Amino acid sequence: MPTGRRLLIYSHDSFGLGHLRRCRAIAHDLVDRYPNLSVLILSGSPIIGSFDFKSRVDFVRVPGVIKLKNGDYTSLKLNINLNTTLEIRQSIITHTASAFDPDVFLVDKEPLGLRGEVEATLDLLTGRGRQCVLGLRDVMDEPRALYAEWQRKGVFPALERYYNDIWVYGLPEMFDPISEIPGMDRLAERISFTGYIERAAAEPDRLAPGLPLPDRPYVLVMAGGGGDGAELVDLVLAAYESDPTIPHPALVIFGPFMNSEQRSQFQERADRLANVFATTFEANPEALYGPAVGVVAMGGYNTFCEILSFNKPALIVPRTEPRLEQLIRAQRAERLGLVRTLASEGERRPEVMAACLHGIADWPLASAALRRRLLGGLERIAALCAPAFDPKKPVARSA
Repeated sequence: MPTGRRLLIYSHDSFGLGHLRRCRAIAHDLVDRYPNLSVLILSGSPIIGSFDFKSRVDFVRVPGVIKLKNGDYTSLKLNINLNTTLEIRQSIITHTASAFDPDVFLVDKEPLGLRGEVEATLDLLTGRGRQCVLGLRDVMDEPRALYAEWQRKGVFPALERYYNDIWVYGLPEMFDPISEIPGMDRLAERISFTGYIERAAAEPDRLAPGLPLPDRPYVLVMAGGGGDGAELVDLVLAAYESDPTIPHPALVIFGPFMNSEQRSQFQERADRLANVFATTFEANPEALYGPAVGVVAMGGYNTFCEILSFNKPALIVPRTEPRLEQLIRAQRAERLGLVRTLASEGERRPEVMAACLHGIADWPLASAALRRRLLGGLERIAALCAPAFDPKKPVARSA
């Protein structure tokens, strides 16, 4: 029987890096604060092994799946059908939860898991009297679309049946699910807004060896996981190709899930530009923000947290498919003066991007007061965990 307190985190990770990086940040902060805590992350990410994990944090990888453009899923690596893959995943998840027997089960984003794969685990753990928590990013999708999706999946009855608490990793001034998502007002007493998850600066020596870095301040271009980052990368490269007078070089991170042929084409274009440096993946992107004069990104949750944490001028080029999450986040952040956006197709032209790159270093920064109000997610999550992990311990980092 395991000793100490235990947190089990489920992260379905069908595509991209967002879920894994958010869960990892939470896990690392909590073990710093609670010396008797062990955290196990259930993940479908094919690159989870590329990240380092602190002592008392480990992971169990379930077979990967990938979401296709039509919204369907398929097995990522195995030559077996999706139903068989899901059966294997569900079995691993349930047996891991049964053996690990966590005090708290934190489910990231998908209330029932991928195709309902965590419902059996939720049923098991609620039957044991364990605390089940749903963690939601600040913006999930356009409210009517999310409501229809959750109705189709039977989410609302599951929220009422299984979940003691719902943590929203943001603030209502950015997005308020209680008032904006139909049906969520019934669950208002279970919802806590944590604020955004602050990221700590990392030392440059944590960067991957051989990473091509400019020798002077640069514009950091982040394409997230890369699977849907081609438009952003193409636009930035086209801006540098059309305007050699852009004053700062660019460091472009393609993302590990970008199509290999597409990535090779972009790398060839970057290699022809003296002012553009590019690489596929960096496991410690926090170390890249220090020398950056500004950030150009798609605007996923984790990148937005980094922009807030390091207070960098930012240009967001949000994706609009298959969800409107990034567009909504970018537009509301722009209204608060946190970022600038190229939201419409008509704005996404090389000359517009070049003009932004000329001026980004001089854009005004968010005020300290506004950032303090938005950040603080890790502190709040730790406080919410205190009754389960150590009600007598002050919530402060132990390391």
